[in-house]
Amino acid sequence: MSWRDLERELGRWRDAGQGADFWWRDDDAAALSTPLARLLELSEQSGVPLALAVVPLEAAPELFDGMRVSVLMHGTDHRNRARPGERKTEFAAAEAEPEAIERLSAARERLAEQAGARFLPVLAPPWNRFKRSLAARLPDAGLHGLSGYGPRESAQAAPGVCQLNSHVDIIDWRGTRGFVGEAAALRAAVEHLAARRSGEADRDEPTGWLTHHAVHDAAAWQFLERLFEGTRKHGARWRDPRELFPSRAS
Repeated sequence: MSWRDLERELGRWRDAGQGADFWWRDDDAAALSTPLARLLELSEQSGVPLALAVVPLEAAPELFDGMRVSVLMHGTDHRNRARPGERKTEFAAAEAEPEAIERLSAARERLAEQAGARFLPVLAPPWNRFKRSLAARLPDAGLHGLSGYGPRESAQAAPGVCQLNSHVDIIDWRGTRGFVGEAAALRAAVEHLAARRSGEADRDEPTGWLTHHAVHDAAAWQFLERLFEGTRKHGARWRDPRELFPSRAS
């Protein structure tokens, strides 16, 4: 898969009378760092809106000074609560749901106070894993959006909880833990775009790019710069998270 393949797919969207659209989420923010500063600068210079998923109970107050990007809630403390041998998750099956909702509510209050107007009441669970049964109770914690990974089954994860996922993770977590490579990233993007266009996936769900600034290598940064420039040049639209998620509890 090459850049030319992505350009062709964007062209098919234009030929169908509708420009392709994307959105961008970055996970694991907690403190100011050189990679995070570079990420924020990239968003500013490229004009591509960013949804920054922040770990509420680890977030340093100075993180939000002058921040212009949207802020999502990346779990509560990013602690793995799974039993040995189970896949990592902050929201383990063994945890009582009232306890989970209580800590989600407290974390939301803290993050909303720190982030101010940039905060969106959206949960992006660590490792993109979340108990399905908890989704319906998210409004009890003041949360009205959910963002995981993979094509969504519905625009609502539960009544009053909109869902918008990411679909292209640029990090090779099972291998080098660096950039996954141009071919793999572009293949995932083209496949999701094509599935949307054909109706195999929800056409109204923008194709989501997932990044993790703390582990980006030089190749990852270079790829993002080229991605933002190239997709905008060929008519794709990068959506503002504030257009896609609720800005406040309803």
